[in-house]
Amino acid sequence: MINFIYKHKSFFLKLKRKLNSTLGFEIIKYPTPELDRRIKLLKNNKITVVLDVGANIGQYGTELRSIGYKGRIISFEPTKDAYNKLLKNSKNDNLWEVYNFSLGDFDGDTEINISQNSVSSSILNNLPQLTESAPGAKFVAKEKIEVKKIDSIFNTFSLDKERIYLKIDTQGYENMVIDGAKNSLDKITGIQIEMSLIPTYEGAISFEEMMKKLNSLNFKTTSIESGYYDKRTGNLLEVDGVFFK
Repeated sequence: MINFIYKHKSFFLKLKRKLNSTLGFEIIKYPTPELDRRIKLLKNNKITVVLDVGANIGQYGTELRSIGYKGRIISFEPTKDAYNKLLKNSKNDNLWEVYNFSLGDFDGDTEINISQNSVSSSILNNLPQLTESAPGAKFVAKEKIEVKKIDSIFNTFSLDKERIYLKIDTQGYENMVIDGAKNSLDKITGIQIEMSLIPTYEGAISFEEMMKKLNSLNFKTTSIESGYYDKRTGNLLEVDGVFFK
């Protein structure tokens, strides 16, 4: 299939221009520059395990597979509905493990706010900026969930000889996940973490504070991936920071 596309490259370029101009679609190269950079970082740093914290239904894991990552994925998703979809989406992948709990700075139970769009669900309360820019992020229910510290579970996954990449997307709760991993961070090679430029959840720390914190823990800023923005104003609300030792 790839050889066919290359052989008929001029045809596909003409088709792309035609669709862009007549249908209003924008066909972009895949993987995007950000995804291309991500897979290169994973390969160059010899990452063998990705801890996918805040997996939702498995979008991140699926994306990793689409760009060629072949190592272990360990996903954590606390909400029942999203977890059931995550379980389904990962079931045919022998190197993808999924767990139905959240990660944070304590071991115990708490409540999570369930958003209408699922992906904006958070243990934290939201701020007006969130629902003003994304009405689907409105909280519509609460659910009791289990929380564990990374430090409490780290040794259960046989990670001692692995090169670990910790991805955290927990809707403002990222700082608490880091605080629950104080004894494990020495064994983690890289971190990808959602960072707020404009606050959308109560208690979430800022982009500047998170960068300073990770730098102080010996993780150096390697890349910034553009994230969600307010479609009314164009203001970028959050980005993903990528850090390696």
